[in-house]
Amino acid sequence: MSMILSASVVRVRDGLPLSASTDYEQSTGMQECRKYFKMLAKKLSQLPDRCTLKTGQYNINFISSLGVSYMMLCTENYPSVLAFCFLDELQKEFITTYNMMKTNTAIRPYCFIEFDNFIQRTKQRYNNTRSLSTKMNLADMQTEIKLRPPYQISVSELGSANGFAHVSVGEYKGTGKISAAPHQRLEPVTLPGIVSFVLSLLCGALNLIRGFHAIESLLQSEGEDFSYVIAFFLGTAACLYQCYLFVYHTGWRNAKSFLTFGLICLCNMYLYELRNLWQLFFHVTVGAFSTLQIRLRQPQGKSPDYNV
Repeated sequence: MSMILSASVVRVRDGLPLSASTDYEQSTGMQECRKYFKMLAKKLSQLPDRCTLKTGQYNINFISSLGVSYMMLCTENYPSVLAFCFLDELQKEFITTYNMMKTNTAIRPYCFIEFDNFIQRTKQRYNNTRSLSTKMNLADMQTEIKLRPPYQISVSELGSANGFAHVSVGEYKGTGKISAAPHQRLEPVTLPGIVSFVLSLLCGALNLIRGFHAIESLLQSEGEDFSYVIAFFLGTAACLYQCYLFVYHTGWRNAKSFLTFGLICLCNMYLYELRNLWQLFFHVTVGAFSTLQIRLRQPQGKSPDYNV
């Protein structure tokens, strides 16, 4: 009998489970599939927005959008078009019910467990195909899947030592390749993120202006310390690099942001004699705020093109 067995909602950046349906079946195959669920959840940020994993008697399908992935387990003979229509319906309801700030700041697992009620109702409808009221969307989804089929993940890829690293090169266009990590999109910019970006530019500009003034003073008086000039320009570079980290996704992005913040603190400590306490507080606070915004703006799963 073809049917949907379970479904879950997972955050893409760290694999944190946000909600899931209750599983009643405890067969060996189901236990194995739960392991695959956990392994896939840790690799979501490296995978395309629509994928399928075939595990013999069962299939795992998932879609990712706006930093959240929607995963489901079904029998191998369950129609693919119905599976992705089911996931699409979960996605629309979750986006409507919960804003991105809640999903981004969630700490404990299954903090949206009440969404399980909707998952269970939708699962029951899709397991009774005669009563489905979504037949109008099936044709659109079938066309979408033909034009951009889901990436087929093999079990051997899950069991490899390096996970999916060896298939994370090349450009994914729905034909079985995955986008390179450096071109991965970040989550949409928030208002606090824009404020931190502008303030970092302002601090960089202030450091640059003071650096040129320090050069002028150095030329006019031989007693001036050239190290102040270096400190001002290092502060400028650190502020601009924080802006770069906020806009673009790079490897070790969070670690780089903390190191950059440390450099900002060191520069301002060295410039203690040339700045008052309010100026020092402003520069350090902006650096800390920008570091926080870089940390919060994480990579997202590619937004699907269909009916969002």
